[in-house]
Amino acid sequence: MQKNSAIILAIVTLVVGLGLGYAMGGNKAPAPQVASNASGMHMMPDGTMMSNGGSQPQTMSMSDMMASMNAGLQGKTGDAFDQEFLSEMIVHHQGAVQMAQLALTNAKHQEIKDLAKNIISAQTSEISEMQGWQKNWYGNN
Repeated sequence: MQKNSAIILAIVTLVVGLGLGYAMGGNKAPAPQVASNASGMHMMPDGTMMSNGGSQPQTMSMSDMMASMNAGLQGKTGDAFDQEFLSEMIVHHQGAVQMAQLALTNAKHQEIKDLAKNIISAQTSEISEMQGWQKNWYGNN
């Protein structure tokens, strides 16, 4: 049971840490392309640079991204909240899938590769479900 809790915590950490801020501008783009380098810097689809620490000029930390995403949901209710939430979560999950795909080829430990496979499977399914809701409820593709 403790191993399952650790896996769930790792998944939640990965998902939360991906920066739901991808979709802040109502971005409905396909899977985001996140460029990164050895310094821990990542270029987000909107051109924003993000780092794990956020200490470099014109960068945003993961926690800054989360705060920004949460701020975008503040004050929204009903359909406005649901649409924004779905939009942000789809892009967020797409980022998690991309990170997990990298783990399949680059991770050393089999446990991480197994976790990556589970993330790809679960989040790909959730992306399809959320996109279906967008289409059915709001006519979004």
